[in-house]
Amino acid sequence: MRTRLTRTVPAARWNTLCDRAPTATPFHRYGFLQVLADRSGATLYPFVGLQDGRPVGLFPVFERSRGPVTTLFSPVPDHKVPYLGPVLLDLDETGADRERRRRSFLDAALSCLRERFGPSYVHVRTTPRYDDPRQFAWRGFDVSPQHTYVVDMTPDPDDLLDSFSSDARRNVRDPPADVEIREGGHDAIDRIIEQVIARHDEQGETYLVTPAYVRDLYDALSAGVVRPYEVRFEGAFVGGMVTLESGDTIYRWQGGAKPDADAPVNDLLDWHVMREARDRGREYYDLVGANNRRIAQYKSKFAPELATFYSMESSTRTMSLVSTLYKRFR
Repeated sequence: MRTRLTRTVPAARWNTLCDRAPTATPFHRYGFLQVLADRSGATLYPFVGLQDGRPVGLFPVFERSRGPVTTLFSPVPDHKVPYLGPVLLDLDETGADRERRRRSFLDAALSCLRERFGPSYVHVRTTPRYDDPRQFAWRGFDVSPQHTYVVDMTPDPDDLLDSFSSDARRNVRDPPADVEIREGGHDAIDRIIEQVIARHDEQGETYLVTPAYVRDLYDALSAGVVRPYEVRFEGAFVGGMVTLESGDTIYRWQGGAKPDADAPVNDLLDWHVMREARDRGREYYDLVGANNRRIAQYKSKFAPELATFYSMESSTRTMSLVSTLYKRFR
């Protein structure tokens, strides 16, 4: 079973293939990838694996070259993209056939990266539904498990709320008066991201996401993929969140910072997001990260399941500094 790679698939065709890949995320949509390329200055290679002329997998890769040094990323750092990497299309096959196709696709893709680019450093971060990183390990990659939290929203809303922590239940069932949550557009994005920037500045932490970057994503992706939710308390903006969604999942992407009000703003916001997403047919709420102890403590109040994804890197000895910087700023 031989796999051939191409990167000349039109954007619309790429997105159609994303729809056929159960493990694809909003970060795999062509519009998102193009904004990342434009914003990062990296070159996008949207590889599609073909077997007997039939698409079997997608693997978006970004290249950065400085003099003799070439680095490859999936995703690029600095842009708060938690997942990317390869995804396999759903071809309605038996487990054995699917496994052979997966191995052939990844063998071809990883060979292409090595032979075409000769990279000094490669970093790939998978989706939580990518459950077998062995092929990367067999190719000499260092594989590290990472974690996120995912809330199953399929139960009845009352049962779902009953599974939350006591303080989350109390905050949701007895909210303060004059709290309004609504979905916005560019202006809401600006307020949400500027609040997150301010919170990072207060803590002396780096945060490289800008309102312009998120606005570009809002414009580049189909309606409803990027949803900026803002919370107003007594008429004033006090907090918000930018979510992403596709398939059966909504992602708690940016925002949810410490609010500008003495009220359970984020509990109310997360519950509002869950209820609306559930009404639209989404089944899972990915809280995007469970590796930071302090933040994980907050997210755990929604009774999520722990999910694993993988961070994988391969580098020459001289590129250890690049690896360190990538981990710091991803």
